[in-house]
Amino acid sequence: MTISTIVLTGAMFFTAPIEQSMAAETLTRTELCGKLQQQVQHVITEHAEAKRAAKAKALQKTGTRFCANNKQAQGIRSYAQALKLLGVQPVDD
Repeated sequence: MTISTIVLTGAMFFTAPIEQSMAAETLTRTELCGKLQQQVQHVITEHAEAKRAAKAKALQKTGTRFCANNKQAQGIRSYAQALKLLGVQPVDD
């Protein structure tokens, strides 16, 4: 065995568990809907007096309706728009 073969084998050995753990942490769209719904509710409560709170609340309702009707991608987008209106970065995990 050459040094490069040993290093390559070692690298493959150590990166496999990392790739598996990253895959285990990926949320489904349904799970992401739930997480974003909670985040939006919390942010709207905190920013109830904001000028854009009413628009964010309307987007929250739209997102909830989409997620409940198995249209998670549209729901996730609605939640993200609501959060961005209030100056908050949506969760990404």
